Amino acid sequence: MNSNNAPTDLDLLLNARAASGFSEPIFDHMDGGLDLNQHIIKHPAATFFVRAKGEPMLDAGIFAGDLLIVDRSLTPKDGSIVIAVLNGELRVKRLKIISGKCFLQAENKLQQILVDSIEGFQFWGVVTHAIHDVCVSRL
Repeated sequence: MNSNNAPTDLDLLLNARAASGFSEPIFDHMDGGLDLNQHIIKHPAATFFVRAKGEPMLDAGIFAGDLLIVDRSLTPKDGSIVIAVLNGELRVKRLKIISGKCFLQAENKLQQILVDSIEGFQFWGVVTHAIHDVCVSRL
């Protein structure tokens, strides 16, 4: 909503029920607007969007083309999905800490990268949400 509480084009319906049939109009069940900034972005000044590329995180539910919401203010911990800079490229991987050493792991292959030995490695942010298009044109 904008400053005078009028709905904007970017507001989404909150708590609208979507039936699989056409038995009742969806607009009978609207409870208000939804601003994604209020609900999924906790640190706006430190939050960025990154588009996923490739298929290394399929088993984590992240697919090529997904929009990743990344919070740079969060400290990565064991099990976090992170964006890391490796050899000058942004990579999305799961952080594993084993015996005090940091590893980055893909989620569709058992590939691990020991990051303690990579010069110029840095964490760029923690992935907090992945948004993907569920409307595929396979019909």
